[in-house]
Amino acid sequence: MLDKMTFCAPCLLGIEGLVADELREMGCEAVRAENGRVLFAGDSSVLARANINCRYAERILILLGEFRALSFEELFQGVKALPWEEFLQREDAFPVTGSSLSSQLHSVPDCQAIIKKAVVERLKERYHISWFPETGSLHRIRFRILKDQVSIMLDTSGEGLHKRGYRRESTAAPIKETLAAALCKLARVRPDGNFIDPFCGSGTLLIEAALLAANRAPGLGRRFLAETWRDIEPKLWKDERERAQGNIRRDPGFRATGYDIDPAAVALTLENAKKAGVAGLVKAEKREIEAFASEERYGCVVCNPPYGERLLDIEAAEEIYRIMGRVFQQKPGWSYGIITPDEEFEKLFGRKADKRRKLYNGMIKCQFYQYFKNR
Repeated sequence: MLDKMTFCAPCLLGIEGLVADELREMGCEAVRAENGRVLFAGDSSVLARANINCRYAERILILLGEFRALSFEELFQGVKALPWEEFLQREDAFPVTGSSLSSQLHSVPDCQAIIKKAVVERLKERYHISWFPETGSLHRIRFRILKDQVSIMLDTSGEGLHKRGYRRESTAAPIKETLAAALCKLARVRPDGNFIDPFCGSGTLLIEAALLAANRAPGLGRRFLAETWRDIEPKLWKDERERAQGNIRRDPGFRATGYDIDPAAVALTLENAKKAGVAGLVKAEKREIEAFASEERYGCVVCNPPYGERLLDIEAAEEIYRIMGRVFQQKPGWSYGIITPDEEFEKLFGRKADKRRKLYNGMIKCQFYQYFKNR
């Protein structure tokens, strides 16, 4: 079992605070939000708990060290000084991937080669062997060089945490699961809420809202890279999964309803909800946005409508915004959240948002427009 470590949770820009809050709720220590990532501390139990439970972070990485490097020699020595033998057995595989931005060392392939060489030289000295077969457990080394500051990390997640395991298929231009979960949190989805997505696509927003309302850990349906590591006992993962299962709200009184003009999207939404374990909380049907209406006393609408850069031409997208402005009525107990990159959205919708927040949907800069005041 690995002792206390420093971890790094990369995340989409704009939701660092949500990631920090959820890590604190898990019992993580020394939580600190930075641009595009959150740092925290803990042991192997925290490593497993964060992977299984994090809704908004992209990965859980062990942060082995950070240092400044302006030359390949400085990069080599900085990497070689790290305690690789504490994490890598002599037969383990350790490929290197990473990125460099606004730095002297801008060639990613060259940096990969230098880092790999430095790790090998360190392990040669510790294990007294000259060749490493790399046939054992996979330990993926990740690096980030930002403004000449190097961060060296080990990936514990494997596939990104947005890969929940329920969306093996999707409709065109789906929203990322981690971003969908963040939108639901920002919209203050309630355990007993009435949640609606009138552009449900493959059902990602509906499912993430249901997972949040039921307090169901998003990682319960998948495995993680660090589960193959010999330093972490399988019982630890088992215990953390049982803990997460015990935290599920079994009868939250929550309901999520999705609408889409495509019958295939409706069917896919229901199939994905079943895979995610929330089929009892999600329903969907074919309906156009013009027909949006509800007699319910309260409701929370969150949606990712089609827009010009994504699926429709600009004129068609703008017409949808005008229709939304008409059918999303201001009334007590109702709130609306719309994510879009269109800077003219409020004008087309017909009302200024009560709150707006800059977020990124993939590489596209968007605004999350929220309407909750009834004036």
